[in-house]
Amino acid sequence: MDRNVSSFTVLFQPPFWVGIAERWEQAGYSAARVVFGPEPTDAQLYEWLEKEWHRLNFSPAAEGERPVTERKNPKRAQREARAATQAQGMSTKAQEALSRQRAQEGLARRSGRRQAKQEEAERKYLLRQQKKREKKRGR
Repeated sequence: MDRNVSSFTVLFQPPFWVGIAERWEQAGYSAARVVFGPEPTDAQLYEWLEKEWHRLNFSPAAEGERPVTERKNPKRAQREARAATQAQGMSTKAQEALSRQRAQEGLARRSGRRQAKQEEAERKYLLRQQKKREKKRGR
């Protein structure tokens, strides 16, 4: 059975606390970044995840291997969890996914600006034409 796997990491990137959401799906790997500001408590994080997870803007899916979930000795799992909380920084895959997302948002922003500029130019042109016609009619 194929499952979707997600992880959420909170880290400090001066001057703010940042959350990195990673998701492995059928389509591939994607990531999202959230800025919290002051250090969130565990209760605040849990509440935020329940309310806002579905609103996260994930990057486009990219090829990536899913993390393998296998049963481990509980003591080993505890040691690894402690080591993971000690580790700083986000994964390279997350950085790549977020940079792809930023690039895609930039393209969308540029195309939107270009279209708005064209529409404004068209509106001004039509206004000039109408003024010419009215002037010619003597109004």
